[in-house]
Amino acid sequence: MNTKIRLSEMRFHAFHGVLPHEREVGTEFVVNLLLDVDVSQAIESDRVEDTVNYAHLYELVKEEMNIPSHLIEHVAGRIGKRVKQRYPQVSALEIRVAKMLPPVNGLMEKAEIVLNM
Repeated sequence: MNTKIRLSEMRFHAFHGVLPHEREVGTEFVVNLLLDVDVSQAIESDRVEDTVNYAHLYELVKEEMNIPSHLIEHVAGRIGKRVKQRYPQVSALEIRVAKMLPPVNGLMEKAEIVLNM
């Protein structure tokens, strides 16, 4: 039984970017995850050990967001690899990493990468 688990609008102040000031001052990032997971065992057992622990998943994302990278593509890839490694029951994963108010010559709400694994 496949189910989708969504963790929405996780916000972090992080230091990702190509420009030196992005890596010094940082900016706000928003991360969203959508996981396809077999939760049939958790439905029967009512045990967190039989599903994806949201708190642990948040901490995993937070750890990766704390490692500066030049590209949000790289950040999304690292998050995806860690999620799949920690939770092999995840059959598919969508990771969205958005840099809020990116440094462009104009106004832009966000620049976002959507990675499907």
